[in-house]
Amino acid sequence: MKTQMKAMARPYLTLFGLALIVAVVARIGLGVMDATGALAYDYISASDVAILDTICSILTGSAFVAFMFAASLALTLSVAGVALYAAIARREGNSAGAGSAFLWGWATALVALVCLVIVGSGILSAVQVGSMSSKLPGVGVLVAAAVGFAAFLGTLLGAASLVAVACVRRAKTAKRACVNLLVACAVCGLVVMVLTVGTFSALNQVSIDTTVLGMWFAGDLAANVAMLLAAAHFAK
Repeated sequence: MKTQMKAMARPYLTLFGLALIVAVVARIGLGVMDATGALAYDYISASDVAILDTICSILTGSAFVAFMFAASLALTLSVAGVALYAAIARREGNSAGAGSAFLWGWATALVALVCLVIVGSGILSAVQVGSMSSKLPGVGVLVAAAVGFAAFLGTLLGAASLVAVACVRRAKTAKRACVNLLVACAVCGLVVMVLTVGTFSALNQVSIDTTVLGMWFAGDLAANVAMLLAAAHFAK
């Protein structure tokens, strides 16, 4: 048993290190949003409430817990997709590339959104669903929006997949691969954090400026594609 634990120690410590890095980077982002006023602490009864607070105010305690489960399921699938792509690329040799990483990232994001819809459909009451449906566009528009948003997320998951592949391929030892993964997680995580803070701040407003929000989304997409292409180059 001692031998088994020792053999598994480095991979597990790397996993724990990645999680801690993400937690620290996320905490930094929350601190920035708190300092800049992007996080709202007003009750729903207050005037000029940000749009996300208004939307989330319809959730009861049980619905909120169910939504957390749905979000966790989507995130778990996304992380598993990245790990699976990296594992397959390592086994198959030269099968990794920007095109396949994006397409599988897009497929993973789309299935994650489908899982969210499946669970989410049981969270709200018929009255709440009817009230929200009356304010939303048609089914065709929503499906097209979901496919487009999944493609947007696909660039991020594709970039993460190829970054993982590059970290492993360019390492001469298992120890170096772990170090590469930790460094890449910190560097890429900071980039994603900055863009996420900006996008969230532009979205969580009483009155959304679509021009500003669109600029942030364009910046997100550009950064994702840049990381995807850079990782594809280093993964060769």
